[in-house]
Amino acid sequence: MGFRLARSHALFLAGSALAFGFAAPAIPQGNGANGSAGQCAAMAQAAFGDDVRITAAAHVDASAAKAGGPGGFGAQPPLPAHCRVEGTIGERKGKDGKPYGIHFAIALPDRWSGRFLLQGGGGLNGTVNPPIGPVASDNRPALARGFAVISSDSGHQGAVFDQSFMADQRAALDFAETSVKTVALLGKAITRAYYGQPAAHSYMTGCSTGGREGMLASQRYPELFDGIVIGAPAMRAGDSNLGVEYTQTLFNAAAPKDKAGKPILSLVLTDAQRKTIVDGVLAQCDTLDGLKDGMIENVAQCDFKPRKLLCKKGQKDNCLGAGQVAALEKGFAGPFDKAGYPIYAPVPFDTGIAAKPMGYLPTGGPGPFGPPSTATSIDLDARAHALRWDAAGRLTDTPYWTNLNTYLDHGGKILFYHGVSDFWFSAFATWDYYQRAAQTNGAAFTDASRFYMVPGMLHCGGGNSFDQFDLLGPLVDWVEKGQAPEAVTAHRSAKPDETRPLCPYPNHAQYLGGDASKAASFACRPPA
Repeated sequence: MGFRLARSHALFLAGSALAFGFAAPAIPQGNGANGSAGQCAAMAQAAFGDDVRITAAAHVDASAAKAGGPGGFGAQPPLPAHCRVEGTIGERKGKDGKPYGIHFAIALPDRWSGRFLLQGGGGLNGTVNPPIGPVASDNRPALARGFAVISSDSGHQGAVFDQSFMADQRAALDFAETSVKTVALLGKAITRAYYGQPAAHSYMTGCSTGGREGMLASQRYPELFDGIVIGAPAMRAGDSNLGVEYTQTLFNAAAPKDKAGKPILSLVLTDAQRKTIVDGVLAQCDTLDGLKDGMIENVAQCDFKPRKLLCKKGQKDNCLGAGQVAALEKGFAGPFDKAGYPIYAPVPFDTGIAAKPMGYLPTGGPGPFGPPSTATSIDLDARAHALRWDAAGRLTDTPYWTNLNTYLDHGGKILFYHGVSDFWFSAFATWDYYQRAAQTNGAAFTDASRFYMVPGMLHCGGGNSFDQFDLLGPLVDWVEKGQAPEAVTAHRSAKPDETRPLCPYPNHAQYLGGDASKAASFACRPPA
């Protein structure tokens, strides 16, 4: 019997692929968990049901590492020999006349570890990224560790922020949630067919949209995975975007105006003023970890007071005007409605807030969200009301459901991480979810999860930070050996020899003395 991937309410039921009666086609088997070129070629003819079309199957030789361009962009780690299978699930013509379907690619290593991994997406998806499992792996992705890895475009094709697919109900639902389960179940079935045995353990990793997808997997499909790494989840995107716009508006209101009364964007915050802000944050928070090094490790205890930067009478340099101070105080506290209810979480003061163009502070030019606004006022109540009725936003948001007892009861583990200088989603918003999940589930959650703040790191990477670290390995050891992770050694992208411990929050890396470029000179300590 062929594998039939039904697009029906059955996909929402609990259980594995076998629980749906999915039967894998007969594939010539290699030696145990080993694959082969001939075995891979046979996958091109494998029948996985009326709803699944295999479009390519080719054996890929092992490859050496490849250097990237400036900043390491495009770099590729060494990858093992593997079978790459590509295909489409549920091909159809949408309501808008465009072709739809979930395009996927799965990499099946010749030497399989018995593990399966679903790779999360990014932005609004729309592209099938190479299925290697690169997130939080310290340049040794899941495929290089012997995982079978699958990735998808989540049900539509297009540019990373092209929202036109939302006009089609099925495509919108696939992006919002159902593609996670659909692709995971098919990936597990393909893995079983290829190796002749099911995966012993299943995992998921992702950052941004991939982090959101990891959250919804634990919330809505709790039986799918044994362990999940969730990075900087793209939840409450409408609220976070409103927070950015609100901050820009506050600074616009304080800026010098042109003859038409519009803010002079180049003077909203000059480079000198941006430096004043960062220097001020460092002056108040840098040494809380015992070391003056331009890094704020003790995030929980950093209580930056913008008012200390207010210009005194006659002072013009290394200070801020009253309007700019107020903009810092209100903008980073997050927007509130007239009743005093917070619309979004506060944003941490960190060293990356002034980064161009990817910092949280207005740049005077295009930023991560496009051209800057020139508005000097904003109706927060009206905007918040509109967000509450934004169907797409409510469908994709994942900060509300905290009951994870089914996921936790079968031994599921979760590792969260978030860059403190994230310009898009506040690390405190993710920490807020973590605290609420802990309140709902108690020790069952805190004993099965960890949260790692990454000081200085921007959205999913970059910044003045130790942004290279491995959470996948510790997650596997936790799930399969019962070894709970604590400190994780991280290093800089440009200077791998510089290391520092990444500590479960609210603990931080406290300097003990010795070589400050070595992780051994630090220990994880709670805030004072």
